[in-house]
Amino acid sequence: MTAPRLPRRALLALGAGAVIAPAVARAQTISAVSAPFEVRPLWPGAAPGGEAVTVQEQVVLRNPNGDPNDTAFVHVRDPWIMLRRPTRPNGAAILMIPGGGYQRVAVSKAGGPIDARLAEMGYTVFVMDYRLPGDGWAAGPAVALQDAQRAIRIVRSRAVELGFDPNRVAVAGFSAGGHVAGMLTTRFAQDAYAPIDAIDRLPTRPDFAGLMFPVVTLMPPYAHGPSARALVGADPSEAARSVWSIERHVPADSPPVFIASAADDRVVPVENSLMLWQALRARTLPSELHVFEQGGHGLVQTDSSSAPAWMSLFDAFLKRARSPKV
Repeated sequence: MTAPRLPRRALLALGAGAVIAPAVARAQTISAVSAPFEVRPLWPGAAPGGEAVTVQEQVVLRNPNGDPNDTAFVHVRDPWIMLRRPTRPNGAAILMIPGGGYQRVAVSKAGGPIDARLAEMGYTVFVMDYRLPGDGWAAGPAVALQDAQRAIRIVRSRAVELGFDPNRVAVAGFSAGGHVAGMLTTRFAQDAYAPIDAIDRLPTRPDFAGLMFPVVTLMPPYAHGPSARALVGADPSEAARSVWSIERHVPADSPPVFIASAADDRVVPVENSLMLWQALRARTLPSELHVFEQGGHGLVQTDSSSAPAWMSLFDAFLKRARSPKV
């Protein structure tokens, strides 16, 4: 493939274990984001392939009595992308993809501490919402990949305007969002949707990828059950599982990949990260794996006043890694 070069609760919210609160009515009153955030739709009109979709989108509180910005999006019909601008841009951008086990997207239009810290480091940060495979979209398991490809194209389309290098665009995925980011990192040679405008002429290959406590494989015994069921059903064939197992489809021109997980993760087994790193290593691709002894799902550290340990390591990786020409 030749392509143009171009605090604890918040951490857990990025993961696959987000719980939908019953207070839907209250959650739907959450107001739109205020400055300095900017939220735009991913698609200029209706998202593609929605002719058979009948579900109604909901915004819910993850805790009925908690922070009103601690939200999850369910039955997503109108995915969006949020921008957080850095005070001192460093010339690079990061597209963040949150998790939710493919049951929901644990994200807020008001941002969170992770995108805030990345912006403090100088990154122009985009956070995306995405559609879910169980809601009847024509693309089925590839529907989130459609949104991710559209999102990274939107990011690159704004490089000149926002003052970052379109050849220094990273994707950072968390939990099931790590699976979406992993697909974006390995399936850029395949357009997941038909082009609809000039933005869709831009490349979808990230220059770098960061996968934090990611869902990677759909193969037993290490598959994350909810994600696997959402993607391929309750009783899939081995072939169906294999198609959506990222470690089995790593191309020779994948970008540099940073992986961080905890050995005591009881939601997504750390073997997911090990399997992907081994697949990258077999291809002699630039990659870095960090396995923390503790941290669970979310890589939660006891000192919530400081930046997560993985963040400084990821920052250092992005500064020294070089994305090979493709």
